[in-house]
This record gives sequence, C-alpha cells and structure tokens, in this order.
Amino acid sequence: MGALLLEGGAEFGGAMLEPDLRAIELAGGFDAPIRIIPTAAAPDNNHVRAGGNGVRWFQNLGATDVDSIPLIDKESANNLEVIETLQVAKLIYMLGGFTHYLGQTLLGTKAWKTSLESYQKGAVVAGSSAGAMVICEYYFDLSGGKVVQGLNLVPNACVIPHHNTFGKNWVGKLKTLLPGVTLLGIDEYTGMLTEGTDWKVFGGGAVTLYRNDDIEYYESGQIFLLNK
Repeated sequence: MGALLLEGGAEFGGAMLEPDLRAIELAGGFDAPIRIIPTAAAPDNNHVRAGGNGVRWFQNLGATDVDSIPLIDKESANNLEVIETLQVAKLIYMLGGFTHYLGQTLLGTKAWKTSLESYQKGAVVAGSSAGAMVICEYYFDLSGGKVVQGLNLVPNACVIPHHNTFGKNWVGKLKTLLPGVTLLGIDEYTGMLTEGTDWKVFGGGAVTLYRNDDIEYYESGQIFLLNK
C-alpha cells in the first residue's frame, strides 16, 4: 500500500514545499513518474493552465518526469492512454477546483480503478482542496449544499479545505449533516500525510479535527491518529 497526502488548498505555492517534497521522496525520488489529474479545473476550461502550473511546480522542486494528463471527463477517464500513464505513475496528484465534478467524473471509471491499483502497489495518491475532498468517504458539494459519497480512501472522514480562510464556516453545517464522522479542517499551504496508520502534518498551517464534540489541533511536525 502506498501513501496518502491531503492538502488544504493554495497548491503549488512556496509553503507547500515540505509536504510535496515528502510525497516525491515516498514516490521514489526525483525521477519517479508524477502524473497530475487536472479534472477539477475542467468545467471552466482551466485544466490546461492549472495542470501546467502543477508541472512547473514539481519540476522546480527537482522532479524530472512530470505530466498533466488529459483526464477531463468520463470519456477521457476511460481512455487507454490515460490508463497506461496512470499504471506507471508513482505519484498521482489531483488539484483543486470543482469538487463534485471531480468526484463524479472519476467514480466508477477505469482511471480511478487504475489509480487504486497503483496505490495498492505503493504509489502516493495526493490531492489539494477538491482533490483532497473526494479522496475521503464523504465530501461537501458546496454548489448543491449537500454531502456526497466520495472515493473512500479515508473512511469515516470529510475534508474541510481552506480551513483557515472560508472553510471553517462549513463546520457547523457539516457536524449536523455528518454526525459521528471526523471532519478534517486543513489550512491552506498545509498537508497531512499517512504512510500507514499515523498521520503527520506538514507545511505552513495546521490541521483541526472535529470528532463529535471534541476539537483537536495539530501543527507542522505533529502526529495523530484518525481511528482511535
């Protein structure tokens, strides 16, 4: 099994240096194949620019094999070339944008099935903002004001991205909609990463956990468990 990295947003900025370097290390180093999924930016035709930003970011970190793949809808999520590139990926990174579009586009596709297979063989699966949200069992569809089943790599959890800016305003509503589910408030420029059981915080902000009536706060370098 590989590693998971959930980031709170404002990806590809300087303060994400620490979590992204750790993801590259876990993927096998600077020569490891990194594949960016820009799907969440497709609804407003921003996927080429956003994907390109990701490629440049990882290249600036020292990565030599980085590509943004043309996965923008259900059809391309079942495309043979897309599947083949995900088969060799050692770091699969989903950037932010339209959460529900990303979740519904990937759900049940060959691209997501292949990503899971790569993860099970040791690849790192990472996501920022919308990308982090859909990785969990539940995500909040802001456009519809409802909770939706996610891709469930992190059971009994729901990410609140951009927690230090607007995301914290979702807490009250989500505690009502998801009683008993752990809410993961991740600040911008911040990531939480697991290689097995423990999670560790990286970056410039903090992670705030809401478990029932308890609130836990973890800063960079601190370690915690999701399932106690």
